[in-house]
Amino acid sequence: MIKNPVPWPNGAKCAAAITFDMDADSILHLHHPKTSITRISAMSMLRYGPEVAVPRIVETYKKFDIRQMFYIPAWCIENYPAAIETILQGGHEIGHHGYIHEDPNRLSRDEEAYWLGRSIEVIEKATGQRPRGWRAPLYNFSKHSADLLIEEGFLYDASLMGDDVPYVLRTAQGEIIELPSHWGMDDWPPFVHSMDLNYEMQIRAPSQGLQTFREEFDAMWDYGGLWVTVWHPFATGRLARWRQVEKMIEYMMDKGDVWFARMEDIAAHVRACIDDGSYTPRIDNLPYYTGPVYPIEDAGK
Repeated sequence: MIKNPVPWPNGAKCAAAITFDMDADSILHLHHPKTSITRISAMSMLRYGPEVAVPRIVETYKKFDIRQMFYIPAWCIENYPAAIETILQGGHEIGHHGYIHEDPNRLSRDEEAYWLGRSIEVIEKATGQRPRGWRAPLYNFSKHSADLLIEEGFLYDASLMGDDVPYVLRTAQGEIIELPSHWGMDDWPPFVHSMDLNYEMQIRAPSQGLQTFREEFDAMWDYGGLWVTVWHPFATGRLARWRQVEKMIEYMMDKGDVWFARMEDIAAHVRACIDDGSYTPRIDNLPYYTGPVYPIEDAGK
């Protein structure tokens, strides 16, 4: 079902990356800039992520001896240093996720470039190196994003949903590796409910919510794909849910032939396979379109 599976290291059947977007309360300030500081209940829910869930998550990774991935807005890096220290001490990757979770599609090219650059500086100061990967806040990869990432020397992007395996985004500026996921791998649909964030869903039981991710894993294992979660510490890091995650990791490891890796390591492996000819990726040439496909103002003329 996958025509061009990546030759994963040591003959692994699939690659797996548990990625967390540690947005904390950045998204609350973005949604309600004038009243966010009065929304104490919502803030407590979101601060649970860096203050309670992140240490729990990192401890589990230590138990299983795996290094994984956190995408973090730079504002959160500045405001939650203890969580950042915990992540870095565990050997995990910190990726770029905007400054305060701003929407790239609401920014001009210059504005997007400014916040991209400012956040790179924060990450570099906190981690000692420039970020290798980026995930667009809200998945909102703009018409300028690929060029800006290439100009800044990023190795990969993790915002798009165009394949089951890594592929290449190519523009006039060059190319970048895409490590895709999709909404079926996101924990907001099964686990998030918040009036303050304008997202009200029926919350599923932890075992039911995690079943979706397990079935996604089984498919990727069968066909050689890439399994990438898009989770949030305040949601999946909750106690009952995280207990189910531990059981799922045990299941994945018992199944065997799974390469748990940081996203930068996956992207570097894919790049090496492309360069040595052992992997031929699908290429998406961007932009897909250079103008409106169906201009409303011209309709009916």
